[in-house]
Amino acid sequence: MPVSQRIVQVCLFLVAAIAMFGGALQLSLGQPDTTPRLDNLHRFLAGVYFSTGLINLWAAATIRQQGTLVYLLAFGVLIAGIGRLISMSQVGLPEPASLWLTYVISELLLPIIIASAHAATSRNKTRVPA
Repeated sequence: MPVSQRIVQVCLFLVAAIAMFGGALQLSLGQPDTTPRLDNLHRFLAGVYFSTGLINLWAAATIRQQGTLVYLLAFGVLIAGIGRLISMSQVGLPEPASLWLTYVISELLLPIIIASAHAATSRNKTRVPA
């Protein structure tokens, strides 16, 4: 397996672990001290988050067969990071600030790493040996 493909695989496994752990945790905790409507929405989105982790897990495990899906998964993580940035700019930075900054930085960097490494893998596959 090319190094670039292994990088994509490791990043997808990392995203899968984060999404599955975070989704399961938020499904069980819900949104404390809120309205039933917001708790319902929070747990629904936690289920979406968890299931996205399963998709990342499957894509990482079958990385040699993946193409466009990898870019779509990276795009989803990037959009999530942009959502955090919008939230931070409109309602402020949650506490502890270092934790939330780590989340947003990783959500903005991981998609770039995933897409770049996947593109490198794709370029290497299309090269014809001399």
